Amino acid sequence: MARTRLSALSPAASGVVGFSLGAAAILLLPGNLANALGLLSAGLGLAGAAALARRNTAREREQLLAAIGEVKVRLATNAIRVDSMAKRLDQMPMGEADAAPAKAMLHELTAEVGLLGDLLQQVATTLGEHDDQLSRIEGRLANPPPPQPARIAALVPERPDFRAPEPLVATRQDPAEAAQHRAAEERAALISEALAKGQVEVHLQPIVSLPQRRTRGYEALVRLRLDEKTLLLPSEFLTTVEDRGFGPTLDALVLTRALAIARHLGSKPGELFVSCNFSAATWGSSRALAALSRILEKYHDHIGNLVIEVPQRVFRALEPASLGLLGAMSANGVRFALDHVADLRFDPVSLHDRGVRFVKVSAALLLAEARGGKLADIAAGDIAIQLARGSIQLVAEEVEDDPMVADMLDLGIGFGQGIVFSPPRPVRPEVFAEPQPAETAPIPKPAAAMAAPASAEVVEHPAMASPPEVKRVPFRDILRRATA
Repeated sequence: MARTRLSALSPAASGVVGFSLGAAAILLLPGNLANALGLLSAGLGLAGAAALARRNTAREREQLLAAIGEVKVRLATNAIRVDSMAKRLDQMPMGEADAAPAKAMLHELTAEVGLLGDLLQQVATTLGEHDDQLSRIEGRLANPPPPQPARIAALVPERPDFRAPEPLVATRQDPAEAAQHRAAEERAALISEALAKGQVEVHLQPIVSLPQRRTRGYEALVRLRLDEKTLLLPSEFLTTVEDRGFGPTLDALVLTRALAIARHLGSKPGELFVSCNFSAATWGSSRALAALSRILEKYHDHIGNLVIEVPQRVFRALEPASLGLLGAMSANGVRFALDHVADLRFDPVSLHDRGVRFVKVSAALLLAEARGGKLADIAAGDIAIQLARGSIQLVAEEVEDDPMVADMLDLGIGFGQGIVFSPPRPVRPEVFAEPQPAETAPIPKPAAAMAAPASAEVVEHPAMASPPEVKRVPFRDILRRATA
């Protein structure tokens, strides 16, 4: 017969046995001895039940942690296998169109593996914190602090206090600081309310080709409308938005508007594009990136006219799950631009493999590098050539005047952005309107009556004045005036 282990018993068994022995002792033994033995047996049964419950809980927690560790190991093994499959796929003689669906599926698997790893890590961390709190509570219960002896006030005759009274300003808050704090809280509340109502506006600043200054694309710059007279710039509300956790919400609104602009640009000639930015909270959360990728899937037909800008510091510190999501977006046709560049050392092949097609560098930084900077391993005039070999365009942003444009041309830069070309302008409301199905075929217009370029249709640029209408006069009136 197999031996029964005490640890395998249910905690309720110990309590039942203790109460049974206590009841038997009360019934069989006479007098107060029976009551004492009965109570003692019941108490021992309860203590044994509590000990078994604690032991079972600890064993189950250890088994759970061991299972989590085993799942994490399997996830890491699967991630390695997916990576090897991606390398094998790159080595296969396949066309880009045939390999794109497989690459997108592999990137999605990598992202899912990363998300599962993050969730398991959060579960393990929560269990560890729970165990630490339980151990601290049990330690306090086992070793309570010694009671403090009651203090007896000594009867000392009162003496006059000759110290100077403290000023009231030291114990009260400065009125100016209090008013500033209230104003900041009210402004934060207004910003949160405006964001909750979706009062987000998008202004577009063109990205032009040099030296022709022809519009090639736009950058979507977000603005927040508080009321009819107050429009906030990003520097005035982004800190409040990120502190209150509204960064992913703002990014979803901006991405939806950018996709509407991309839809409008897709119907225009010239292969124009629009670029947009995400907040730091979104780049640091794989869940927020997954939500934005689902928005991109709904507007898959307009992804070709969209560019997503990623700060260089964020791009270099992305986690495997976020990199997998970016790879899936790139496989589906999304292009990326490296923004906020502080280091001019680039690997064009690696950037191109991750979907980067543009690198945006401040014109002042490029000029400083051309005058003897040490941020690149090659000359500043060769950076654009190096990136062009990897099919990546270098964009000089924050170009302020015409002499700076001439300097960018000397460095061989083919794209520019800045106030010298155009300041950011609001988008026309009809751009965001849903396209209406045409009931009849449109009548072709003559070449002289063609509409303005795409740049004048997307943003509110001043349109050219229409020519004056020619008024026709009958020939009889002219003859009558000549003979009068």
